[in-house]
Amino acid sequence: MDLLGTILWPLKWAVELLLVAWHWLFSNVGLNPNDGLTWVLSIVGLVLVVRAALIPIFVRQIKSQRKMLEVAPQLKKIQDKYKGKKDQFSREAMSRETMELYKRTGTNPLASCLPLLLQMPIFFALFSVLNDAQKSNAGVGPLNQELATSFGNATLFGRAPLHDTFAQQWTLMTGGADFNLSVMIIAATMVVLMTASQFITQLQIVSKNMSPETKASPMFRQQKIMLYLLPLVFAFSGVAFPLGVMFYWLTSNIWTMAQQFLVIRNMPTPGSEAAKAREERMARKGKLIATDGDIIVVEEAKKPAQRQQPVGKNRAKKQTGPKK
Repeated sequence: MDLLGTILWPLKWAVELLLVAWHWLFSNVGLNPNDGLTWVLSIVGLVLVVRAALIPIFVRQIKSQRKMLEVAPQLKKIQDKYKGKKDQFSREAMSRETMELYKRTGTNPLASCLPLLLQMPIFFALFSVLNDAQKSNAGVGPLNQELATSFGNATLFGRAPLHDTFAQQWTLMTGGADFNLSVMIIAATMVVLMTASQFITQLQIVSKNMSPETKASPMFRQQKIMLYLLPLVFAFSGVAFPLGVMFYWLTSNIWTMAQQFLVIRNMPTPGSEAAKAREERMARKGKLIATDGDIIVVEEAKKPAQRQQPVGKNRAKKQTGPKK
């Protein structure tokens, strides 16, 4: 077993356990254990559990990115201070001041990348398990040969095998051989949905969750390129994915889109349009937003003191003694 296989082995075992557990659950509620729908629902359940488990890592990534945005103006001042100076003394001084800034503010440029790096092996394990299962290959753990064969032979709606791809059927059609139109229709529909969900996710970030400083930086141009590039990647690569793997990608994309919407709505980037919209929502509800570092504190707005009603001239005074 190579190094990558050694790293992925425990992750693949856990992924197989979740997949088999969902398959067992749906089979025991009355679904056909060998039907494609049962396996598709198992894939959806698997993705939902994995993505839910990654929420703490995702939140940490958001907080790390926000800290980097907060120190960006100070970092730019250091860079401008040593701009054009290429001697060793200036480079060392710039590096030293930068590290002091990171230490003083408690930020780390690698902290925002680390959560993404931690997620990559999990996604590789997910893809590997599903890809092997569609070839009827047994896994490393609970996904035994019987279940792998069931997965590999499963068909959706009785017509579309989960191991088939749009590209395979397209090749058969253009070659004049018999082809499966159902596979092509389902695959094309899913490619459109995958592309649309990826585009909407990126559009939310570019249009609502970037500060004016970020929009004026080269990073914004890169984000705009990614807005159109990533959906094209799914559009061209999706046709080569088996249907089972495409259900995994589609479910993951929809989760990402919804998660990004909630993050932008409730934890927007300071200074962005989303942050201004949240402040307006809180103001309409009679609340104020105070920021303390990366923690957003919501507190009830102080109500104006009620004005005491003046005592009128004709208002009877309370008598404390007997009338004379």
